[in-house]
Amino acid sequence: MRSAVVVGTGLIGTSIALALRGRGLVPHLIDADPAAARLAEDLGAGVVGAPRAPVDLAVIAVPPRHVAAVLRQQQLQGLAHDFTDVASVKERTQQEAAALGCDLTRFVGGHPMAGREQSGPLAARAELFRDRPWVLTPGGDAHGRAVGRATRLAELCGARPVVMDPRRHDRAVALVSHAPHVVASALAARLLRGDASELGLSGQGVRDATRIAAGDPELWTDILSANAAAVVDVLTDFAGELNTVAQALRDLADGPPEARPAARGHLNTVLVRGVQGRGRLPGTSTGGVRLSGAAAGA
Repeated sequence: MRSAVVVGTGLIGTSIALALRGRGLVPHLIDADPAAARLAEDLGAGVVGAPRAPVDLAVIAVPPRHVAAVLRQQQLQGLAHDFTDVASVKERTQQEAAALGCDLTRFVGGHPMAGREQSGPLAARAELFRDRPWVLTPGGDAHGRAVGRATRLAELCGARPVVMDPRRHDRAVALVSHAPHVVASALAARLLRGDASELGLSGQGVRDATRIAAGDPELWTDILSANAAAVVDVLTDFAGELNTVAQALRDLADGPPEARPAARGHLNTVLVRGVQGRGRLPGTSTGGVRLSGAAAGA
């Protein structure tokens, strides 16, 4: 891949452009907000404006609800030979692109699994994707050249290309990204009920648990709306876990003495399963935590 254009100069688009600049490729930058594109250019991400001739690859870095329309528009204008996107929802994007008549032989869905709670070009980092998975979801019609260029893009950005089915991708990100964002936001919203003296006691734990809640609400409303079915499945299961904890705590607070051992067991089981679940993430471990006592039999 010798030439590229990035359409959308927010956090992800500008980070991609900066990464490509670091590999000797100068991308063209296009944004509906000219000021954002100029700022990305000032940061050294590329040059503002459409190329005079079609480039090898166009990266559509816009919110999920706009991807298909932008793809259609830029294909009609002959912006590039091949196209990819970076939206965090893939199945609906693929369906919308097909419905609009996009040329899917020249399109490969993509999603770099990296980001920050900040947004906009000023938050961009060339190293944002280093050693991170970059999911590619080529449809059955995508030709090898498009797949190769989308793969090369991920590699140039320092990421690890991973090929997945669009539906499987959406269920995976519901579990590891989208539902966690809702949980963090709901937890952070509880802090609105605290007064200054209470919030003054906060430590790193609550900051870690709510960090991603600082993300752009409008963008996340778009993401969650596009992947609603998969996210609601995860949140329904999670709500069941919370109800178990709440009932156990009620029994410990107000229940009869004979109910307390079982309540402690239920509570301990949820906590231990949390340790074990976190231990399944790459680079972490359970630290040898085991179920014991009432929890083991719950």
